Amino acid sequence: MQKKHQGEAIRAEGLAMTYAEGKLRTPVFEGLDLAVQSGETVAILGASGAGKSTLLHLLGGLDTPTSGEVFVAGQKMSSLSDAARGALRNQSLGFVYQFHHLLPEFTALENVMLPVLLSGAHVPDANKRAKALLESVGLGHRLDHKPGELSGGERQRAAVARALVNRPACVLGDEPTGNLDEKTAETVFELMLALNREQHTALVLVTHDRRLARRLDRVLELHEGKLRQLAPDEV
Repeated sequence: MQKKHQGEAIRAEGLAMTYAEGKLRTPVFEGLDLAVQSGETVAILGASGAGKSTLLHLLGGLDTPTSGEVFVAGQKMSSLSDAARGALRNQSLGFVYQFHHLLPEFTALENVMLPVLLSGAHVPDANKRAKALLESVGLGHRLDHKPGELSGGERQRAAVARALVNRPACVLGDEPTGNLDEKTAETVFELMLALNREQHTALVLVTHDRRLARRLDRVLELHEGKLRQLAPDEV
């Protein structure tokens, strides 16, 4: 069944990125366009070194493009101050990486509370929201465990909860299941899709796993600096 989308979660217009080292210029892509609607799920495939992670970093405002614009929840990233850009990232974007990047000194609950606290919420509210989301991802019995006391799959589920706790417009995932065994990867992937449906959060996932990519709304390939939508029989 075709999804109904309301509004645009994230958009790139004429995006270009060139790395400079001394006199050497290495273009990654140029004139790249992408629009992702609210609630839409998009997979990005491509060979190693094609620039997939670079693209995610630009979409997330973690890097600045050489030229072009990124809009998140309708706001132009380049027109914002560093503080405003950070606030927009915290409110409107979630990030899930191949490695969980949880803070080792904090419990699962505290890790998931952090984005809520950074948005200015009071501790009881942050605690309530983080606890509810951790329970929904099956970690209600692991709230007080630190990352070192969790399995790989549990750590990644906590990372997914952290990415979604502020109900962002879009979650950007860089190989979010790439470091997991097949069964655990399937569990985490299903969880991300369930939360996508529940919260109407867009997903943009960089992955090498074509089996998982086929289950998203669109599959794009980044090749020689261009994004191309793949037909079902090409995935």
